[in-house]
Amino acid sequence: MARPPGLLRAALLLLTAASSAPRRRCGPVALPQDTVLGRPGANVTLLCREREPPNGTVLWSGRRRALGGGNALLLGGLRPEDAGRYSCHLGGHTLRTVRLLVEEPPEPPHVSCSRRSHDKDVLCEWRPRASPAPGTRAVLWMKRRFTMENATEQRCHFYSAAQKFVCRVKVPPGTDDTKALVVSVCVSSRAGSAAAEDRIFTLNGILKPDPPLNVTVEAVERSPQRLCVRWSYPPSWDPRFYWLRFQVRYRPEPAPNFTQVDQVTRTWLDIRDAWRGMRHVVQVRAQEEFGHGAWSEWSREAVGTPWTEPRDVTEMGLYSSQFPAEDDPYGYGATLPPELFGDDTADDAGGAVLEAAVRSPTSPYALLVAGGSLLLAIILCFAIGMRYKQRARAQRGAKLEGGGQHPMVPLCPPGSPLSATPLLSPAAPPGPLHVTNLDYFLSGK
Repeated sequence: MARPPGLLRAALLLLTAASSAPRRRCGPVALPQDTVLGRPGANVTLLCREREPPNGTVLWSGRRRALGGGNALLLGGLRPEDAGRYSCHLGGHTLRTVRLLVEEPPEPPHVSCSRRSHDKDVLCEWRPRASPAPGTRAVLWMKRRFTMENATEQRCHFYSAAQKFVCRVKVPPGTDDTKALVVSVCVSSRAGSAAAEDRIFTLNGILKPDPPLNVTVEAVERSPQRLCVRWSYPPSWDPRFYWLRFQVRYRPEPAPNFTQVDQVTRTWLDIRDAWRGMRHVVQVRAQEEFGHGAWSEWSREAVGTPWTEPRDVTEMGLYSSQFPAEDDPYGYGATLPPELFGDDTADDAGGAVLEAAVRSPTSPYALLVAGGSLLLAIILCFAIGMRYKQRARAQRGAKLEGGGQHPMVPLCPPGSPLSATPLLSPAAPPGPLHVTNLDYFLSGK
């Protein structure tokens, strides 16, 4: 059975009305009586009476010093400072006072809406190119899409310090964060009105947390290429119900590009590829844990320098990094500053300063260790040589005893005047080596 065309048309009309924006009448603010509006650069005519008085000459007084006479006053090339009150006089009596407004009509607003967390109000804001004229009003309407409910109306306020309009819309408890909402904005003044394009979004889609706070960068003891970054949740986000995920970006100060780390779920990060001895800039931003909405703005910059050994301050210099130089004999990875590769025609004093800055002084600890090692090697070599000499003497004495030879006894005639006591005592059998016995080394045997 075919549906009657009338019912189909009515259903379409209801659907269109339900899905349409909740915009109400958006018109200019009504001008009070005896008020004339003019735009900057335009011409305007002020009338004293509908008909010119028959007797006498009408004179005008007002913001401009030189004003003409007559029932009609023509003002050309209006400027903002021409705004004010103008009066016409006849015979010393004031016939009429007219207020002149010199204003531009408001520009169409470009509205963006956001929500700092799941339990916060919706904030819609925009920045006009020029400060609004006095008396300008801005109104926002919001309703759920595809429903016949009435729209919520909210006045917007202009904050001169931030130079932007802000509209705060309260979200009723239990509102579905996945349902579409429709928002309309109207800005009106005495010079005209302008409406924004309708915005359709969900509460999940406009989530935008505040930037993380208390970002700190600390060096790790005895780790010249590590930095520990810590931060905290913004006060507007309660981590007991919903979490955030973070992005961290960092760079050494001479480098123009950042290194970025994604999918950080904790409130700290251990950087393991920092440049040695270089100051690093670190920033953090946050997003809802499941990726709903937009990333927050980057946090304020925090700086930190990796741990540096005390001797590295003189050996490596201020421009060290983890990348070793090609002509670096010590392997410290010293990156020389660009000033060292400048003009070779510098004066003698400047050259001496640069040469002293590049040359690395020898450590006294290294000299002490090298000298001690050399002395120990000499003592060991001397002791080994003496040991071999003693062993050779022992083998030679064993051969003499095994061959039946007896020691020779000198023959002396009887009654020799010489003493029977030998001048030298008999040789002692070979014994163990005593390094402290100097007679053993000086005997020549």
